[in-house]
Amino acid sequence: QVQLVESGGGLVQAGGSLRLSCAASGSIRSINAMGWYRQAPGKQRELVADITNGGYTNYADSVKGRFTISRDNAKNTVYLQMNSLKPEDTAVYYCNAKVAATGTIYDYLYWGQGTQVTVSS
Repeated sequence: QVQLVESGGGLVQAGGSLRLSCAASGSIRSINAMGWYRQAPGKQRELVADITNGGYTNYADSVKGRFTISRDNAKNTVYLQMNSLKPEDTAVYYCNAKVAATGTIYDYLYWGQGTQVTVSS
């Protein structure tokens, strides 16, 4: 069994910063890509950023230049540094990871439970 646990959400004023963390634990053989998605009320879940195990990154246009994704492979943890936050960044943020569990050869996509980020104007 694999679990993803997010932390770091909260309430911040526009222009402020937050850092989200997501730690994977359990029977992990390897982790491929890790990423962050978000879902605002009444909207579909959308990709924010993702990162491969080799460090290649991909960002949504709306966050380029403001958000930075990184990972610590030794800790099975992915981070999202969010700067210059805007009210439109308000959403529940979810992390995911493509994980090959111990004893398997295929990746499975796991999701965290989500953490609320609220940006006030």
